[in-house]
Amino acid sequence: MNNNDILIRLRYALDFNNTEMVDIFKLGGVEVTKEDVLQLLTKSNDDETENVEQMKCTNQMLDSFLNGLIIYKRGKQEPKPGQPQGPAVSAVTNESVNNLLLKKVKIALALTSEDMLEILEDAGVSISKSELSAVLRKEGHKNYKPCLDRYARNFLKGLALKYRA
Repeated sequence: MNNNDILIRLRYALDFNNTEMVDIFKLGGVEVTKEDVLQLLTKSNDDETENVEQMKCTNQMLDSFLNGLIIYKRGKQEPKPGQPQGPAVSAVTNESVNNLLLKKVKIALALTSEDMLEILEDAGVSISKSELSAVLRKEGHKNYKPCLDRYARNFLKGLALKYRA
């Protein structure tokens, strides 16, 4: 699953329109137009020759979108004295994109671990609380586990079932 797929599924699950997508990117610090959003949300079909090109969503763009989603859903947080301005820039690797997705969507939607387990259960995936905890840990922690595409895909499917039903 690539970053464009994640954006497409997240947009569907949370029922965002193009204007909201542009606003969320802007809150995350990335300037995009509605046309850019349409290109980001275009599925790439190799066998079809259409005039619409797909814009590749980089790891940094996805990270910025997820930061913007947190601000969009929860509001801008004022930094405490001595705290740096803005969110820390995380080094997103292709292996950690799914972990980042789960963490930031959890924060944005104010989900508890039980909520996340229920969402995964609704999508037909059963994992233990300790497995979920390992996926939500910081990369480099001794109990950290990379989140596989299967879990991320089913989490987004469960979100769609919960928020669009």
